[in-house]
Amino acid sequence: MAPDITAEELDKEVREELRSLPGDLSDLVGRHLVAAERALEEDDPDKAHEHTKVARRFAARIGVVREAAGIVAYRAGHFSEALSDLRAARRMTGSEAYLPVMADCERGLGRPERAIDLVRSPEAERLDRAGRIELTIVESGARRDLGQQDAAVITLQRLPELRDPQPKPWSARLAFAYADALADAGHQEAATDWFARAMAFDEDGETEAAERYAELTGAVIEDVEEDFDEEDDFDDAGVAEEGNLAEEEEEDAEALAEAGDLLSAEPEPQTEAEAPAEAEDSAEAEDSLDEDAVQEEEPAEAEAEAEAEAEIPGITPAFIEPNFGDVLDDETDESAQDQPKKKDD
Repeated sequence: MAPDITAEELDKEVREELRSLPGDLSDLVGRHLVAAERALEEDDPDKAHEHTKVARRFAARIGVVREAAGIVAYRAGHFSEALSDLRAARRMTGSEAYLPVMADCERGLGRPERAIDLVRSPEAERLDRAGRIELTIVESGARRDLGQQDAAVITLQRLPELRDPQPKPWSARLAFAYADALADAGHQEAATDWFARAMAFDEDGETEAAERYAELTGAVIEDVEEDFDEEDDFDDAGVAEEGNLAEEEEEDAEALAEAGDLLSAEPEPQTEAEAPAEAEDSAEAEDSLDEDAVQEEEPAEAEAEAEAEAEIPGITPAFIEPNFGDVLDDETDESAQDQPKKKDD
């Protein structure tokens, strides 16, 4: 039974493509496509899938019908069916816009290597910026599927849009994907900061950023905007507060100035008789100080490292060594073989 709606609610472009069908059939297919769209808006992909299956049965040779069937099947978790329909839609329409979803379908089928092949394909170069960002998000997920957690983080770090404080259509998904990759790589503090940023962008609840943030912090999120300031400056992997950094730099400058004054102070002249005795006392004092310094050095260094980690949450590319196992292993082996052996002197 056809849904009780009119096909006039379809986009003009879709109605144009459906005109190649007989009048009654065009109206029937159109109404099922509208019903599928409404079901997706109501977060019911299974109901939407039933409608697109009917539309596909009567209009399998129409590109927009196969596209709708593929997207809905993907949302419903039927990845093999989605991949088949999107491949057909790609042949019919000549559009490469489906590549990110097709690559994610390959991931869903347990084939991350094929997803990466699509990312590297020449067709991917023809995507617009939004499509390239979505494809990079899928690539990061595929890297995680392959156990390359650090490479997954760096893949997203390379996108300049990651540090854009202005909201864009992809901002919430990109920040969430980056936070998820950080969490998977074991950088929980940085991940928490980025889940907070994803929440600030995600006004429509597109991602699960709020749930993940609450999971990591144990907090109950009521109003994200009160706890998150979009004016903060973001570094490559976390949030840096300029005010704190300025205060720390001023304190460091004062400490250096005091140290300079102490070093520049000239000692009082010594008599010849006092010099040998003071030299011995000085040597003993230096030995004692060296022992005390050795004992205090390790706690001081550990405290300094802990403070540095607390001041700059997150990571930057300098702290992560990429592990593109499928790309770099062969090059490493070849360079090891070509390196000349060191001669003994």
